[in-house]
Amino acid sequence: MRSIIASLLASAAVFTGLAIAAPSVKHDKRSLVERDGVVYNVFEHAATGAKIEFVNNSGICETTKGVNQYSGYLSVGTNMNMWFWFFEARQNPSTAPLTAWFNGGPGCSSMIGLFQENGPCHFPYGSSSTTPVNNTFSFNNYANMLYIDQPIGVGFSYGTDSVSSTETAAPYVWKLIQAFYASFPQYESRDFGIFTESYGGHYGPEFAKYILDQNNANAGETINLIALGINNGWFDAKIQEPAYATYLYNNSHKPLISKSQYTSYINAFNTKCLPGLNSCASSGSNSACSSASNACYNAIEGPLSQVADFDVYDIRAPSNDPQPPETYVNYLTSAAVVKAIGAKSTYQECSDSAGNKFSPTGDNPRSFLDELSDVVSAGVTTLIWAGDADWICNWYGVQDVVNQVTYSGQTAFRAKTLSPYKVNGKEGGQFKTQDNLSFLRVYDAGHEVMYYQPELALQAFVQTMKKGAIAST
Repeated sequence: MRSIIASLLASAAVFTGLAIAAPSVKHDKRSLVERDGVVYNVFEHAATGAKIEFVNNSGICETTKGVNQYSGYLSVGTNMNMWFWFFEARQNPSTAPLTAWFNGGPGCSSMIGLFQENGPCHFPYGSSSTTPVNNTFSFNNYANMLYIDQPIGVGFSYGTDSVSSTETAAPYVWKLIQAFYASFPQYESRDFGIFTESYGGHYGPEFAKYILDQNNANAGETINLIALGINNGWFDAKIQEPAYATYLYNNSHKPLISKSQYTSYINAFNTKCLPGLNSCASSGSNSACSSASNACYNAIEGPLSQVADFDVYDIRAPSNDPQPPETYVNYLTSAAVVKAIGAKSTYQECSDSAGNKFSPTGDNPRSFLDELSDVVSAGVTTLIWAGDADWICNWYGVQDVVNQVTYSGQTAFRAKTLSPYKVNGKEGGQFKTQDNLSFLRVYDAGHEVMYYQPELALQAFVQTMKKGAIAST
C-alpha cells in the first residue's frame, strides 16, 4: 500500500483522479492516508481549520463509467464530523451546476433521498436484490449532487451535536459548503441549488436565507445560490395544521372523515391549536412554541392520524406500507460497504437524539414563511411541489403556503389557477408559475415524490436548476 500512495503523491497533475488547483492559502495541506486497506484523501484548510477526509471513487452506488464520486467527512467544528457523499454529473460535470440535497425529520439522513429518491442508484419496489441498481432518473443526470447528513448524529455524521433548531443548523451547513469549496475549488463559481423535502420546509428557506445573508456580508466564498426546491414541506403550522382535516375530507384518493368530523376538527384547531400558535408567533419564546406544538398534535395531528388505517406518507396504503423499500438501510450497514465509502459510524436513518433536541426550542410550529418570501424576493428560482397522496405535509396545505409568499408577483400568482403539467405529452400533475416562483401538485405520489414519479421529478428539477419556470413538455 505504501508504494501505491507514493506513486499517487508523485503525480503533479492529478490528486487521486482530481485536478489540483493552486492552494488558496500557503499552508493548506493535502495528503493520502491508508487505513485498513482504504486510501483516504485528507485536506487541511489553514484559513478555516477545516479538515476534509474522503474516499475517491468507492465503486458504490454510481457505476456509470467515467463518473467520479467522493464520500467522507467535512469538519464543521471541534469533533463535529458531517458526512457527505458527492456524485459528479453524468453529463458535462466540468460545467454542470452543483446541488445540495437535505432530507428532513428533523434528524433524518439524506441517504434516504440518495437511495430511495433521486440518487444514482436505488432499490426498485419488488426487487429481491441486496445491492442497488442504476437509477435512470437520477438528479446527477444533470447536476453535480452533494448529499449531506445533518445535524451531527444523523446518518453517518458523528461527534458533538450542538444543533437544537433550524436556525442553529444553518451556520454548520454554510461551513460545510465552504469547506467543500476549499477542497474542491473547481465548484466555487458554479450555479448552486438547494433541494429538500418534509422538514425541509424549515431547512430550505432558512439555509437559503442564511447563505444569501452571508453573501451580502462578504463572508467566505460567495455561494451562487440560484435555485430552491422543496417537496411536501412543513413551512407554517398556522396554515398547514387545518389542512390535515381538509385533506382527509376532500382528497381525491381516499376521503377518510365525514363533514361533521371535518367541522369538529376545524373547531378543535381554532380553539385548542390556534391560540398556542398565535402565542408562539407573538412571543417567540421556546416555552410558548413548544406548548403550541404539543397542543396542535394532541388536538389535530394525533387524533386524525388514527381515524383509519392509512400510511401518513401515502394515504392510498395501509400503515404498514412497504414502499419505499428499506433495503438500502441493510445495505449501508454492510461492513464491506461501510469500509468502501469511508464511513466511521453506524448508519442511523433517523436519529432520535438529534431530532429530539428540536422539541424544547419549539422549532416545529415556528413559521419559515418570511424566510421563504425573502428568498423568492431575492430572485432565487423556487419550486414548491408536493405529491398528492401524502397526508403529513399534504398538497392542500403546501399550496396554501405558497399563495401566502410575499413577493412582487404574489397577486398575479394567487390569481392563477392550476394547469396540467405534462411530461412528453402525458399529464402528471398540475402547476402554476409567476416570475421565479412555481407550485406543482404531482399526481399519484406520496411524501417522497421522486420515488413515485421519477421522470416527472427529474424534469421539474432540471427546469428549476436551469433558472426557469417549470413547463409542460
